[in-house]
Amino acid sequence: MDEIKAMKQEMQDVLENNILRFWLDKMQDFENGGFYGQMTGDGHLVKTADKGAILNARILWSFSAAYRVLRKPEYLAAATRAKDYIIDYFIDYEYGGTFWSLDYQGKAIDTKKQFYAIGFMIYALSEYARATDDREALDYAIQLYECIEEHSLDRINNGYIEACTREWGELADMRLSELDANYPKSQNTHLHILEPYTNLYRCLKEIHAEESCNYVPVIGSVLPVGITVPRETIYHVEASLRNLIHIFTDKILNPQTHHLDLFFDMDWTRQAGRLESYGHDIECSWLLHEAALVLGDEKVLQKVESVVRMVAKASEKGLNADGSMVHEANLDTGYVDTDRHWWVQAENVVGWMNIYQYFGDESALQKALAGWQYIKDHLIDREDGEWWWSCDPNGNVNRHDDKAGFWKCPYHNSRMCLELMERIRE
Repeated sequence: MDEIKAMKQEMQDVLENNILRFWLDKMQDFENGGFYGQMTGDGHLVKTADKGAILNARILWSFSAAYRVLRKPEYLAAATRAKDYIIDYFIDYEYGGTFWSLDYQGKAIDTKKQFYAIGFMIYALSEYARATDDREALDYAIQLYECIEEHSLDRINNGYIEACTREWGELADMRLSELDANYPKSQNTHLHILEPYTNLYRCLKEIHAEESCNYVPVIGSVLPVGITVPRETIYHVEASLRNLIHIFTDKILNPQTHHLDLFFDMDWTRQAGRLESYGHDIECSWLLHEAALVLGDEKVLQKVESVVRMVAKASEKGLNADGSMVHEANLDTGYVDTDRHWWVQAENVVGWMNIYQYFGDESALQKALAGWQYIKDHLIDREDGEWWWSCDPNGNVNRHDDKAGFWKCPYHNSRMCLELMERIRE
């Protein structure tokens, strides 16, 4: 279809000339290394801002994935810059894991171990390994996977806790951010452990794949670049991924509403009231499907595909007539965050495109196209680059929140572009 091909071309243009160009031209820190930690919504570059683990991991993922798809040297250079900075400064060589944040000169200032952040480091390092066959990146990704399995996995009730102290002790405040409720387990952290475990397993399978690249692992094979992975590592990552998929279908999915509940006690008692996060619903619909596809177990895939469609359908509650999606709602208080956040709009497009691609739902295609049109009309800053944080229901741009920062990173939007570029075949 012409409109699908046009969307692919538009997304490559936005990826290269709007998103990645912004980070290349405006956010590289040539004085202190890595990338700057913040640019405000009104365009002020804060050179002394703290550097967050989430931001740096997402930069690494974005440029690694862009290089893997487009093979442009400038993307490899940026990815390598991000990888080296993470290895030099974010890795905790005394206790393991990664720091939550550094000051602008690279000194650790918040040393807690937030497993959400460690998950993103695995996601990014495994993507760099996929793109470059780099053994160092893969080794660090595997070490961080083992770190999560050792310190976060609840071997009594299953699932993963949110955070620990630097030394892996108990942490009273485990919240990911000030916006979250303080419970030991969350949908959000599980989603962003599922995501890196999927990518790590895919990376390991690709390394051992035959030249036909049919995702059949060849245990013990060695590529010319010298990468080899013990069979036990592949089996362990596969088992962890399988377990996470079942956690989503059996624990996190609300069987009555088909939304994903957000917060849980250690024993999986649902907490924090009746909250619905439409952005996470639609994001999870395709990430959970991706995990099952990469796992390659037909029985698991069959179970997941029914859940995928249910969760996507539930997320429709957040859709607006203009193609955008609202962020979240608290059904107990009646509060609805009606702002159109950048990351929700990006996941909205990918999620519906996934439903169209795998289930042939023409209405899903129209939702994806409408979501993309909203992004083009309202969120892309075509003058100074990147996307605005959000718009209100009247289309007014949010200039209060960051253009780039601890949570505003080239990930949701660059991934949307890359997903559609790879999914749409000429």
